[in-house]
Amino acid sequence: MLAMEFKAILKEPQKLAINEAIRTARFVRNKVLRYWMDNRGVGKKELYRYNTQLRDEFRFVKDLNSHACQASVENVERAIKRFFDNCKNQVPGKKGYPRFKKRSRSVEYKQSGWKLSPDTKSIKFTDKKSIGKVRLKGTWDLWCFDQKLIKRVRIIQRADGYYVQFCVKVDNSEKLEATGFTVG
Repeated sequence: MLAMEFKAILKEPQKLAINEAIRTARFVRNKVLRYWMDNRGVGKKELYRYNTQLRDEFRFVKDLNSHACQASVENVERAIKRFFDNCKNQVPGKKGYPRFKKRSRSVEYKQSGWKLSPDTKSIKFTDKKSIGKVRLKGTWDLWCFDQKLIKRVRIIQRADGYYVQFCVKVDNSEKLEATGFTVG
């Protein structure tokens, strides 16, 4: 996997929409975690079903792309799995019980909810949070990769602005031949 990051050039309404999407993703994550805490022994399918119930119950959750909500459920799932693996392997110290998030700074989209523009300088988010077209500033050439290879798109809020990360599935390992010389 290769992660490429671009600085996002945004207008003020877009910043507000991104902040709302981040809050919604955090809300879904915390609600799913609370559901797991209250109903011990539930599995993956029940967590995803509860996500669907949240989308039916809350309008602002329905406005966020379904794949972004599923990515929040996956984050909870990973935290639960890590906790149980640490307990099973008897890792010394704290085991990392899953916690609620107070401050999260990113929202992650899977393979839908966004579309790359053919002008090679922008991305359009298509959910109902009205983020819209975001201009990108960066040096990497994202367009040499097939769009089907882009598996995740994440919007991150940092102190100096907003960034868009692309997770591209490529084989980036290089074969090095032995030279026969030893160093050290």
